[in-house]
Amino acid sequence: MNKEFYAGNRKSLYQKLEAGSLMVVFSGHAPIKTNDENYPFFTNRNFLYLTGIEQENIVLMAYVGEGTIEETLYLLPPDAFAERWTGRRIKEEEAEELSGITNYKYVAAFRNDLSRQLFSGNVKKVYLDFDKVYENTPAVEAYRLGKYLKEHVPFVGLGNLHPIMKQLRLIKKPCEIEAMKKAETITKAGIEAMMKTSKPGMYEYQYKAEFDYALAQRGVLSPGFPSIISSGKNNFKIHYYDYRGQAQDGDMILNDVGAVWDYEINDVSRAFPCNGRFNDRQKLLYECIYNTSEYMFSTLKPGVPLLDVDKIIRKYTFEQLKEAGVCKNFEDIGTYMWHGGAHHVGFDVHDVVEGSGLAVPGVVFCVDIGVYHEEWGIGFRLEDNCLITEDGCENLSRAIPRQIDEIEAFMGRR
Repeated sequence: MNKEFYAGNRKSLYQKLEAGSLMVVFSGHAPIKTNDENYPFFTNRNFLYLTGIEQENIVLMAYVGEGTIEETLYLLPPDAFAERWTGRRIKEEEAEELSGITNYKYVAAFRNDLSRQLFSGNVKKVYLDFDKVYENTPAVEAYRLGKYLKEHVPFVGLGNLHPIMKQLRLIKKPCEIEAMKKAETITKAGIEAMMKTSKPGMYEYQYKAEFDYALAQRGVLSPGFPSIISSGKNNFKIHYYDYRGQAQDGDMILNDVGAVWDYEINDVSRAFPCNGRFNDRQKLLYECIYNTSEYMFSTLKPGVPLLDVDKIIRKYTFEQLKEAGVCKNFEDIGTYMWHGGAHHVGFDVHDVVEGSGLAVPGVVFCVDIGVYHEEWGIGFRLEDNCLITEDGCENLSRAIPRQIDEIEAFMGRR
């Protein structure tokens, strides 16, 4: 991504705000882990989408007037002592090269500038990023500022930036798609590294080490989300992060993983027998899921309701399982399918987008089909990234081994 990308994102946002709007977005800060230790900092994704800057405790404020935009980025001031302990702080010229923003001040000036704007008589509404998914999520800067404004500046309206950002992030620009494709090649290397070394007796943390090493060798220091890598009975824990299980001969290795490149994340699931050979029951279930995946990639195109993707996956998978003699009635599909079959990817692995409309070119989401047969001890999923094109769709992760013969042949070349 370059500064034109981020400047374009801000321009698109400003065009959706009425004159007299003041927008404030925070980069966030690292929460406390224990005692005097914090968790690693993770930049607020909407702030990142608008600026391209990873630095905690900084603020973007913009006033949208009649045909005018006044935007200011509030940076941390130089501090040799603090930077010795916590790393160097971004400088104005670096921030401008990343974001295209030209007006900078230090964060100490933010409150005074905010008050000046609020009492100027020009601000009708303040837009903040109210992004809570769960009500009990701890309040962050946007919520604290919103509470302050309600109490002390009641004559100014409050607007939620989040629904607007969800609209903007839905359709990926060409540079985003290219970054996703690059991430796919790195994910491929990580999954193939696990396949190459797989053997009975291997621990889940060893599979994870192979994946992480392949990513690091290609410049990705951390995956796009915590890797889910499991074997045997642990495959029946959908979001599993323990990594201490040991693969037994005949176990399926489930991996739900993804690299990130230039902030764009992909999310891929592959399953393979730890010994390199599918048994008959594994083949039966895998073919059902593979057939559903192939059907979805043959039918998804512009105009398909995005909320229908999961319904189509469940219905088609049921028909496959019924034909295989596994499931008799559609009402019983929940016994074998435990989670949804689609979610968007982008700057977040479960991307923050408006996904209730129709599929249009540039939308990217996962086709995620899972089957969990506890009686047989077989649980896995096949997940690929789907890009909607002008006349259909493209499987961005198709190069990662996904057919039974392809997987067995690849593992046999070790």
